[in-house]
Amino acid sequence: MLKEQQNRVAGTIDTALFINNVAQAGEGESIRVVNPATEELVADFAGASIDQVDAAVVSAVNAFEQERWKDPQFRKDVLLRLADLIEENRDMLMDTLIQEIGTPINLTANHIDTPVAFLRWFAQQAVIDRTRHLGFNSSRTAVSTVVYRPVGVVAAITAFNYPLLIGLTKIGAALAAGCTAVLLSSPQAPLAVLQLGKLIRLAGFPAGVINILAGGAQVGERLTEHPGVAKVSFTGSVNVGRRVMQQAASGLRSVVLELGGKSAAILLPGVDFNKYAYSLHARYARNAGQGCGSPTRILVEASRYQEFAEISRQVYGRLKVGDPRKADTLLGPVINAAQRNRIEDGVKTAVQNGAEVLAGGGRPDIEKGWYVNPVLVGSLDNKAALAREEIFGPVSVVLTYKDVDEAIAIANDSPLGLKAYVFGATQECLQIVPKLHVGTVQINGGSPLRPDAPMTGYKHSGVGSEWGEDGLREFLRPQHIDCPLA
Repeated sequence: MLKEQQNRVAGTIDTALFINNVAQAGEGESIRVVNPATEELVADFAGASIDQVDAAVVSAVNAFEQERWKDPQFRKDVLLRLADLIEENRDMLMDTLIQEIGTPINLTANHIDTPVAFLRWFAQQAVIDRTRHLGFNSSRTAVSTVVYRPVGVVAAITAFNYPLLIGLTKIGAALAAGCTAVLLSSPQAPLAVLQLGKLIRLAGFPAGVINILAGGAQVGERLTEHPGVAKVSFTGSVNVGRRVMQQAASGLRSVVLELGGKSAAILLPGVDFNKYAYSLHARYARNAGQGCGSPTRILVEASRYQEFAEISRQVYGRLKVGDPRKADTLLGPVINAAQRNRIEDGVKTAVQNGAEVLAGGGRPDIEKGWYVNPVLVGSLDNKAALAREEIFGPVSVVLTYKDVDEAIAIANDSPLGLKAYVFGATQECLQIVPKLHVGTVQINGGSPLRPDAPMTGYKHSGVGSEWGEDGLREFLRPQHIDCPLA
């Protein structure tokens, strides 16, 4: 217990950047963090300057060449130590997340425990030898071997909704592969990410292996275009992802992009709505709907539309909106007032165009904070903006189908392809999976995230993969060794 107490960092929120294992005050534009639940100022500090971006990348370039960092066992050890330290500082990190993004405390497992488990899995992967021995060539005059080398410095850019989960799994894969990294937080959620600097130093990482920055668009642009960066891994919106890809392309850098989602949940004919209604609605409502894999298009048989609407109204009362520090709160506030306005405007426009609110809607009776009630919208088709655009709020639409083929067609009729959900008899669900144009299909609700499974966005939902062996290999490149026998 004493050892754990010594490894817990102080409760004061640190706003220092972390460059070359040194805490540095920012020298760039101001970043203001306001608590979405109370509208109180949490922090006002300077983010990174362009010179500090350059210093972070140079630090990572130099660290990449260190012999110590090329030792897989050493990388495994420090990654495991970092995972332990994050776990020991679980409460501090979660408290910071609640202050800066208003996420409910009942999502602590998602925000803290899951990335800890992922870091431990990536640590074990660091020591695996992926060498392939191809043997003789066709004339038996030479043998070939394929080895896998780390790509170099990785620019890892995380998002505001799950800043630690996204950021730590990005750098976990990159570090396991032998890369070094510059981690850039979202300017809307920089604080929990910045707290990692002290833990990284305690874990024993060499100077420069991990650098942490906070900043806005100019900082991101400099980082993604920096000649010292070999790979960019970004999570965010489709539009920003396009810009990141264009910026990286100026130096012919490859990218991993995890972008938006408009995931369909197909309730197959005959499915028991009562069995799945609450978990389905809670899935897109949690974290105030700020999740890229949320089932925001629910497909039901046309003949059972009213039945589903009635059962949904019955369970909607259990989707509690309120103080994110209370254990029974499912939805805290959304990230800012502008996002709440966008959500409300989207629903309002849909209703003006003929849609109906089936359940929920409006704002809760809470004096302060950017709260919005979850809402289920029906009487619209898949061409409606609310059915096509990622709202990033606790909103889902109900679409109807005549038969399963039409349900599949509706599910696939989207520019996005991150996830799909299918509910029904398991074998019936499995039969339609090959027809769905998405990177992940969850059957009857699926299970919690697992580190050995990839997350891949089809279509405009992404480029490349995160997590699992596929995600780790994004940070490796093959080298063919051709050796004559003579």
